[in-house]
Amino acid sequence: MKHWNGEDRRASMNRALHLRREIEAFEEKWPTPSPPAESMPSFCWSQLERQLVDLAASPTQAEMAQHLISATRKLAGFKPPEMVMREILCLTWVLLDENFHHGDTAAAAP
Repeated sequence: MKHWNGEDRRASMNRALHLRREIEAFEEKWPTPSPPAESMPSFCWSQLERQLVDLAASPTQAEMAQHLISATRKLAGFKPPEMVMREILCLTWVLLDENFHHGDTAAAAP
């Protein structure tokens, strides 16, 4: 069992508060539709991951898919479904972007 010191607790609390503020801002901008809209078909995280790997623009981006999906999945239970969907759309954009060059600082220069 990990023993938390004061600095670890503060850092964890700051991350939690930051996440809470992100969620509140999202919910303020995008309130839940009333009455509930028609649902999308369900799928699992592994299905999403394998489809994004298959669609990725490069082998590097395909490799990134696992890490991006894992990070999204870990916090998904705390966020509204529409916020998770938005994050999936954003990471999909990164994975499909043929001009994205991970770690290539020359590619980022104007």
